[in-house]
Amino acid sequence: MTLSIEKLFQGDIVPIDKPVDWTSFDVVNKLRFATKIKKVGHAGTLDPFATGLLLVCFAKATKQVETLVNLPKEYIARFKFGIDTDSHDIKGKILAQKNNVLIDEQMLRSVLLNYIGEIQQIPPMFSALKIGGKKLYEYARAGQDVRREPRTVVVSSINIIEMKKDECLMKINCSKGTYIRSLARDIGKDLGTGAILTELRRTKIGDYHVDDAFTIDYFIQNIKETKPSNECLSGN
Repeated sequence: MTLSIEKLFQGDIVPIDKPVDWTSFDVVNKLRFATKIKKVGHAGTLDPFATGLLLVCFAKATKQVETLVNLPKEYIARFKFGIDTDSHDIKGKILAQKNNVLIDEQMLRSVLLNYIGEIQQIPPMFSALKIGGKKLYEYARAGQDVRREPRTVVVSSINIIEMKKDECLMKINCSKGTYIRSLARDIGKDLGTGAILTELRRTKIGDYHVDDAFTIDYFIQNIKETKPSNECLSGN
């Protein structure tokens, strides 16, 4: 796709490759400031340590956010076995750790079969899901553990890309609302080793692919080279 400031003012969806350590809100704020467009939103949060596809909606296209959020997702995820953290990822506090963990690939494949199709998943405490009017991560940061009801999600496929003795790189296709950190937690529990998510990259949302996404720097540089018409500015 071609970047055009006029298209953005009229309403457009732009795929962005979110860099590591940025929140999804950081990306939205940066692009809002760069374009001077008031209505900017994103369709599906990525954790700060995750990278990859973030769909950013401008102007009238923000009305499509809910539709975009409901699209299926694809992720490349790396799990590390033999460790548990409170957030189920590499950023969390270590709760338990085992040395010299060796994962048998056939055993792992057998366990993964239990997570294909419609499954029940308990959301992680470190998430933006709201219970009792507060986000779960707010409870977690206060040291409180809140009862969470299992939620139905769909995992279409899990394919192993690469195996090491205590790590596995996988491609996961799933429905909205699927927490990859929770998958790591549950698969590690089934194996009896524990597991956390150490890398996460979102590669697809519906028909949108990260290969077609823009970096933030590229987006800003190219938007600077175009100017909106007076009609666009008056309609913002």
